[in-house]
Parts: sequence; structure tokens; C-alpha cells
Amino acid sequence: MAEKILAAENRVVRHSRLELAEHWAIALSGLVLLLTGIFELPVAKRYYIITVPGLGWSADFITSLYLHYAAAFVFTAAALFHLVYHGLGGEKGLLPQRGDFRASVAVIKSFIGLGKEPPQHKYLPEQRLAYAGMAFIILLLIASGLVKTYKNIYAPDLSHTVLLWATWAHNIGFILFFLAFLAHMAAIALKPNWPMVRGIFTGKVRLDYAQHRHGLWLADLAQASPEPAEPPADQTGAEGKNPPPPDGEKTAPGP
Repeated sequence: MAEKILAAENRVVRHSRLELAEHWAIALSGLVLLLTGIFELPVAKRYYIITVPGLGWSADFITSLYLHYAAAFVFTAAALFHLVYHGLGGEKGLLPQRGDFRASVAVIKSFIGLGKEPPQHKYLPEQRLAYAGMAFIILLLIASGLVKTYKNIYAPDLSHTVLLWATWAHNIGFILFFLAFLAHMAAIALKPNWPMVRGIFTGKVRLDYAQHRHGLWLADLAQASPEPAEPPADQTGAEGKNPPPPDGEKTAPGP
């Protein structure tokens, strides 16, 4: 794990470079999937999207489809990597826990001055709930997308019923993914969450912020990597003399 406290810099390493790479791979490929999925519909010319600089290709179905496939490959690979890498590492910080919904309500209430937010672990309870929801959406998109891709490339005579269910599931996943994206942006816009934005780009957050809000996480880090103990004082003294006797104990007179 790359997590560690950098007291001299007033920073805490929250995410490794590899974790940042997988996050941005999913985020950026997901945005491309959203856009190209829309462009595969006959809307680019109707709503003058093609007039936007750089989007003249948006009315070309084949171009949008190929870009959609390329983004889907990156999206699926990054999601599988996330699952395998963090699963084998035994990381469970983002998995929902009992009481997360109640804790999320308390956090949200603290934003408007109704109570005080309790110390948190690395991830907030609402982040864990959002993670579970996003995992379901991604699974829905990948599974239904694979069925549609299989039909387009290998099985043009695939059962109409199967294709209809896959299409509906994909469209529902698309809507849910878009709503989840909006919710993610709305959460970032909340002032108490602003210090976390730094971590999205650099992997680090301010130490004072983490102490204020993620005290349980810092306690775990301190326990996992305790500060080195100071060496014991020299018992012989600076000039090699014997240490002073305990209080009340007399010493033999010198020569």
C-alpha cells in the first residue's frame, strides 16, 4: 500500500499512481462511452452537435461505433484490473459496511450545521454506498454490452428476445451511469469535499484536512507505521561519569 503520512509536507498519500491510472482510465473511457453512445443515435445533425469544433465526425455512425468499442475495451479492462488487483490485495475499504446509510445521513446533516461529523475512515460512508451502486451499473453495462457486441460481430441472427433484454439493460445502465456521474460532480462541488479534489490528481491530501475528517484512517496509518522510538539517553553521561544515584540513596565517599 502506498498510503503514508508525510508530516513535513503536511500531506497524506491517499492513492498510488497505479490507483490514479485506473481511476482515470475508467472515468475518461466512461465519458467517451457516454458521448459515443449518444452519437450513435440520430441526434448529431438534429441538434447541431456537428457544428461544435472537433465534433464534425459525430454524425458518422461507424466512427462513433468504433470509438465506442475502443472505449469499451479500456473501460472493461480497467474495471477487471480494479477487481483483480484490489481483490487479491484484500482491500475492503470501499465495501459497504453496516450502518453506512445512517452514517451518510449524519454526514450530510453536518454539512448544513445539524450536528458534527464523526471521525471517518479513508472513505466516507456515502462513498462506500456510491461504490456499490457504481459497481452494479458497470457490471450491467459490461454484461449487456458484451451481448450486443457478440450479436454485431459474431451472431447477427441472435435471439430477438435476448437482444431486446440486452438493449434495455444497456440503455438503463447508460441512464444510471449518467446520473451517477452527475451525482459524483455534485458531491465534489460541496465545500467540505473540496480538499479531496487534490487527491484525484496527485494522490495526496492535506494532513490537517485528514486529521480533521479522517481521524480513524490516520490512526490506522500511525498504527501500521509507528514513528521510530528515540534512542535511550547515554547512561554514562557526557564525560563518562556514573549516573547520579536515585533519590535518598547515598554513595560511598570518593578517594
